Amino acid sequence: PVTDGSRELHSLCAQLEFLLQFDLKEKKSFFGQRKDYWDFLCQGLARCRQEHEGIHFVTSLDKLKTPVGRGRAFLRYCLVHQQLAESLQLCLLDPESLCEWYYARSPFLSPKRRAEILGSLYELDCVTFHLAL
Repeated sequence: PVTDGSRELHSLCAQLEFLLQFDLKEKKSFFGQRKDYWDFLCQGLARCRQEHEGIHFVTSLDKLKTPVGRGRAFLRYCLVHQQLAESLQLCLLDPESLCEWYYARSPFLSPKRRAEILGSLYELDCVTFHLAL
């Protein structure tokens, strides 16, 4: 199993975060706080489901104060529960939402690249992750 001490884990999470932030449009909340991929994931999952367990879990953690921290916790939660590919795929279903959140260079706007990314993430479902949440 992959644990918190794994070098590969840190590299994987950094690459995932890079992909989710690459060419992300700058958006601000009502109070002026910059939105991040966490907000994109929340919006995308809210459109598809009543409530995602990972979103509920992360929002219940009082220690997390920033969208980036919440996004990182969500990625870890999804890895542990083998839900990362499915959760991201649900967020990527709506082309209008993708264009609202990402500029044209984002790999998520390319059907071929999006399929490659999701295919790789589905392969991670075979890996056991024992991470501190």
